[in-house]
Amino acid sequence: MKLMDFAGRQVDLSRCRVMGILNVTPDSFSDGGQFNSRDAALWRARQMVEAGADFIDVGGESTRPGAVAVSTQEELDRVCPVVESIARELDVVISVDTSNPVVMAEAVKLGAGLINDVRALQREGAPEAAAAADVPVCLMHIQGEPDTMQKDPRYSHLGRDVSAFLSGRMACAEQAGVSLANIILDPGFGFGKTVAHNFRLLAALEQFQLFGCPLLVGVSRKSMLGAVTGREVSERLPASLAAATIAAMKGAGILRVHDVQETVDAVKVVAAVREAI
Repeated sequence: MKLMDFAGRQVDLSRCRVMGILNVTPDSFSDGGQFNSRDAALWRARQMVEAGADFIDVGGESTRPGAVAVSTQEELDRVCPVVESIARELDVVISVDTSNPVVMAEAVKLGAGLINDVRALQREGAPEAAAAADVPVCLMHIQGEPDTMQKDPRYSHLGRDVSAFLSGRMACAEQAGVSLANIILDPGFGFGKTVAHNFRLLAALEQFQLFGCPLLVGVSRKSMLGAVTGREVSERLPASLAAATIAAMKGAGILRVHDVQETVDAVKVVAAVREAI
């Protein structure tokens, strides 16, 4: 078993779990503007929990390519009421998708049990905030920043470069006081990678198991899938399920997805196959 404690909720990540995406933003690439009121966000969170989500990932700042940064206060105003409502109403681990140390601290005070940082605690004060929060933190690989990351990304050796980055961020987090037992890793599909880079990472996902940390994978509806299928964002469910199934078979502990019910079913099939081996 790979038990992790998410603010009092124990989750065994030796079995793949599903994280539902809840963007409380006007400009996220797939669902921007749909759930950026407290009532709509809570309704969506409840729907995903009933569909089988173990985690709800609340994000108040879009990280799509070319996304515009928001102020700390604006991100707090978007995220905090939603985290507070979910914590009060639903039995689920709340993840806060943020790189802002102030938002990290406030969200955890309100009930968040996981910090999901696409910048892997690179912002000033973020490692210390994550350590003080004393909840698991997901460190994701990114090359550059969201507004520049897709402008000709290059690697000398993709797997080694991503691993070196993650190793360095783990060391920084541990130095700040984050326990190794509280670290989750994400190779960062779509964050400073070409389509070819993304599929090479997915094909060799098991290499990141060597870190001994649970893996979080987010490929749902992403442009890498559109590139190979020719489908628009709203038509990428079959491709998303195929990629999620591959990731689960290769050892992902958490799948971050838009389509919870369908992914839960796919994960159940993966679990049945693994139990049959």
